[in-house]
Amino acid sequence: MSVQERKERERADRERLIVATARELAEQQGWDAVTTRRLAERIEYSQPVLYSHFRGKREIIGAVALEGATEMAAALRAATAAATVTADGTRARVAALARAYLAFAERNPAVYDAMFRLDGGLAFAQEDTPEPLKDAFASLLETLTEVAGDGVHPGVFTETFWAALHGLATLTRAGRLPPEYAEQRLQLVVGRLAVL
Repeated sequence: MSVQERKERERADRERLIVATARELAEQQGWDAVTTRRLAERIEYSQPVLYSHFRGKREIIGAVALEGATEMAAALRAATAAATVTADGTRARVAALARAYLAFAERNPAVYDAMFRLDGGLAFAQEDTPEPLKDAFASLLETLTEVAGDGVHPGVFTETFWAALHGLATLTRAGRLPPEYAEQRLQLVVGRLAVL
C-alpha cells in the first residue's frame, strides 16, 4: 500500500468516525448537542481536523442523512422481500413496507430528523439529488408502483404514500397520536391509498 493510499484510508476512517460519533451523540442527546467542539472532544481530534472533512454541522447532518437513506432503503427492501413469500402478496408487501418505514423512523429518530427535518444541504427530487436519497425513494417506488392505480403517476403516488407515512411517524413521535391505534392507522393508509 502506498503512502497516498494509506492517507486516503485514514481520512475515510476519520470521516466515518466523525459521522458515527455525530449520529451517536444526536441519538443520545439530540442534534442541539452536536457541535464541532463536542465532536472534536469525543473523537480526540482537533476542530481543524473536523473542518478538513466537513465545513460545519450542516454537512455532518447531510452525511448522517445519506448514511440513513442507505440504511432505510436496505430495511425497506428486506421487509418487502420477506413479505413476498406470504400468501397475501401485494397487500403484504405494501403493509411490510409501511411497517418497516415507521419502525426505521422510531428506531432512529436523530437519523430520521437528519434525513427529513434538518437542513443537511442535500437536494431532494432534483437532478443533483445524491444517489442514496434517490435509492431510498426507489425502495418505496419499487413496491408502490404496482398499487398506484390506473392513470396515477407512480412517482406522485409514492410521494403521497411517503407523505402519509412521514406524517404518521412525525405525529406519533411527538405524542400527538394515541399509540393504541397505530396498526389501524397503518391499515387505513395501506387499504385506502393502495389499489389492491
